[in-house]
Amino acid sequence: MILVTGSLAFDHIMNFPGKLGDHIMPDKIHILNVSFLVDEMRKSFGGTAGNIAYSLSLLGIKTGILAVAGEDFNTYKDFLESNQVDTSYIKVVNNLYTSTAFGITDSKDNQIWGFYMGADKLSEHLSIYSIDRMIDFGIVSPQNPRSMIKFAREYQQKKIPYLFDPGMQLPWLTGGELRSAFIGAKIIIGNDYEMSIIEKKVEAPISDYAKEDKIIITTMGDQGSEIMTKNEKIKIMPGRAKSISDPAGAGDAYRSGFVAGYLRNLPLKTCGQMGSLTAIYTVEKFGTTTHKFTIEEFCKRYKENFGVTIQL
Repeated sequence: MILVTGSLAFDHIMNFPGKLGDHIMPDKIHILNVSFLVDEMRKSFGGTAGNIAYSLSLLGIKTGILAVAGEDFNTYKDFLESNQVDTSYIKVVNNLYTSTAFGITDSKDNQIWGFYMGADKLSEHLSIYSIDRMIDFGIVSPQNPRSMIKFAREYQQKKIPYLFDPGMQLPWLTGGELRSAFIGAKIIIGNDYEMSIIEKKVEAPISDYAKEDKIIITTMGDQGSEIMTKNEKIKIMPGRAKSISDPAGAGDAYRSGFVAGYLRNLPLKTCGQMGSLTAIYTVEKFGTTTHKFTIEEFCKRYKENFGVTIQL
C-alpha cells in the first residue's frame, strides 16, 4: 500500500480577472486593506493528501490516507471512496471542521491563500505504527509541521522509503528539522523558489543530497522540471495544456504522476514526464480534484506529448 499523509481540505478557489499587484500600493503596505471582486468561485475537495491520493488512484495506484478530518467530512469521504482511495485510516473528530483553504488566483496565475488548519492540528497524534497493513512507500506532504517531522522519523525507524515535500510549511520548519526529515527520504521535491529556501535553511546546496543517492526534483511551473541524482540531471519538458483554467493543485498532481511511474520502476525521465502530464490535467480544470482520465486516455496523451509509447 502507498500511504499518503498530509492535509484534507475543502478548497474555495476564486478567479480574479485582473492582476492582484495592480491593487496593492507598496507605500501603503503597512495598512493593507484590499478587496477583490472575483468572477468565478468553486468549492472543491482538496488538501495535499486528498489531491495526491486522488490522482494516484486515477493512475492505478492503490492508496490510503492517514489524516484527521472534521465533522463536515462525510461528502469528501464519499468522494474518496468512490475513487477507490482507502479512507479507513482517516480519523474524524466531531468538535472541529475539516481544514479549509481560500485562494484567489489572478489573470497571471499569481495567488493569495488563506488556510484554516482545523482538524489537521490534531494530526500529530497519529502514527505510522497504527497502520495494520504493509506500507510499500510513504508520501509526506505539507500539513501540520510537527506531524510531518514525526512521520518522517517513523518511516526512518520502520525503514520504509518515502517522499518528503516541505512545500508551504517551509516557513515553520527549521534547518535542523529539514535535515532530520531528509535523512531517510528517497525523494525530495519542491519548486525552484522552495529549493532556494531549503538551501538557506539547511546551509548546504540541494545537490549534496543527490550525492547521498536521493532523487531531487525541482518543479518550475510552465518551464518544466529538473530531476537530479548523483549520476545525472534530467530536464523534463512541461506537458501541453489544451487550455489554462486554474493552476491550483498542479504541484500535487505532478507528485502523483511521478510517484506512479517510480513505483512501476520506470525510467526517471518517464516518471517526470508522467508528472508533467498529470499536472496538465488539473490545470485544465477549475479545482484540484475535478480532472478525470482513464489509464488508456493518459497513455494516449503521453504519446501525443512526448512522442513515445508508455504502458501502465
